[in-house]
Amino acid sequence: PVMQAPAHANTKRLIVVALDPGHGGEDPGAIGPNGTQEKDVVLKIAQLVRERINRTQVNGHPMQAFMTRSGDFFVPLSTRVQKARQVQADLMISIHADAFMSPNPQGASVFALSTKGASSTAAKWMADKENAADVVGGSFIKARDNHTQWTLLDMSTSAQIKDSLQLGKQLLKHLGQVGKLHKPTIEQANFAVLRSPDIPSVLVETAFISNPDEERRLNQSAYQTQMADAIVRGVVSYFSKNPPLARSNAT
Repeated sequence: PVMQAPAHANTKRLIVVALDPGHGGEDPGAIGPNGTQEKDVVLKIAQLVRERINRTQVNGHPMQAFMTRSGDFFVPLSTRVQKARQVQADLMISIHADAFMSPNPQGASVFALSTKGASSTAAKWMADKENAADVVGGSFIKARDNHTQWTLLDMSTSAQIKDSLQLGKQLLKHLGQVGKLHKPTIEQANFAVLRSPDIPSVLVETAFISNPDEERRLNQSAYQTQMADAIVRGVVSYFSKNPPLARSNAT
């Protein structure tokens, strides 16, 4: 008879990380004082993160990155969430480089979902601005239906948010070693792209593209690499502390 290996809790399984470079296509995202477009720099950083994730293991678990967009095209926010769920991602990291109304704000920040209201006015402003990306790309059709669905999902998101805050904490720690942090704590707001009830999801603002110094840095491959390394280190320390659960529905 064929010997069955015991279904051991420690089975090495693939960890899937969804990377979500913000904006794209007809939606350039924020534009720096020298014309740098957010959609371009975040795609570069996401590609660097993907390369690193794909050659990294955590406690023997190989990791694999999946990108919600791999080129310069528009992807609606709800589609980004669906794509992450289709590949059964273990977590989702949305990568941005935002602008503020003045050139002064700088530093990286990390956002998790809030269903209760934003942690600050700036966080709410940021989420409203990001959630409007669909309008730019002309995919605003089912927003109302999504809202109803979202209210139903609300119940199952508290565990997701708890994990997202854990992930965010690790990311902030490592991003803080690369450069200034905009805020030393994780912010929370109702970002549409983070609304996956079963996937810990965070949005990383790598820098403020509206700050001339940070815009310059965002264009430097050394800085892009440092950001990517910090993100990967954050992911690795998150999974070291929160080992991936055995997949119940092996597909």
